[in-house]
Amino acid sequence: MTKKKVAIVIDSTAYVPEELVKQYDLHVIPLTVNWEGDSLLDNVDITPEEFYARLGTAKEMPTTSQPSAGAFHELYSKVAETAESIISIHISSELSGTLASAHAAAQMMPDFPIEIIDSRSTSMGLGYMALTAARAIENGADYKTAAELVRGLIPEMRLVFVVDTLEFLHRGGRIGGAKRLIGSMLSIKPLLHLEDGKVEPLASVRTRKKAVNHMLKIAQDELSGKTNVRMSILYTTTPDDADILLNQVQELINPDEINKTKLSPVIGTHIGPGALGLLYYAAP
Repeated sequence: MTKKKVAIVIDSTAYVPEELVKQYDLHVIPLTVNWEGDSLLDNVDITPEEFYARLGTAKEMPTTSQPSAGAFHELYSKVAETAESIISIHISSELSGTLASAHAAAQMMPDFPIEIIDSRSTSMGLGYMALTAARAIENGADYKTAAELVRGLIPEMRLVFVVDTLEFLHRGGRIGGAKRLIGSMLSIKPLLHLEDGKVEPLASVRTRKKAVNHMLKIAQDELSGKTNVRMSILYTTTPDDADILLNQVQELINPDEINKTKLSPVIGTHIGPGALGLLYYAAP
């Protein structure tokens, strides 16, 4: 059997639409949701629909954990049977220890070429990085060249989102600089963003509608005059709101590529129900 030159590994927080996972043969390692004594693999043992339905009535809130180095080693070893090299792209190291596990596993395979990349993002931020690598490889790029393309995207990737409450981020310890909003969180809808891989405050808005409109205006301003725009509408429990935002984005920004995707149970653990976001960048 002929080995393919490069395989791409991502983690489950990317939650890339299934048709794209299949199209580009992406390998997904799941994080874990720990809940009432169960360890549930993200989007394997529990889907977003099951997760958010259960969250609404749960007496005990879930926590999350990264894949072990052993789980990464097992996946890398399996992938190595059919590939000559691996590009492994993962959730920001500021949000999870997943990257550390990937590095530990790679050290167990010193003779196999593995490029490990800290996306400084999550969700379709690292999803689009994986798609960029996959498309470059299809066009003949080697793993080093494709990895450098991905690293070039990291500072361009923007993730802006509104949450119904800061409670989930605060409890999970992923709140970053947004913790200074805690005292007023009952009277505002926080607009947040990822800045260098950390959750930081962007604005405090009185209503959800105003927060979403402000988010859209930020995207419009930052993408003004840019070409090759890629965007993703991200949501936890409000598909109708996501559809409305999708239509607004298509009308006002008209990106070259757009999709709508749910946020995985692991991400949902930390941002809660009602979250809505925009992921975007201008491809080089």
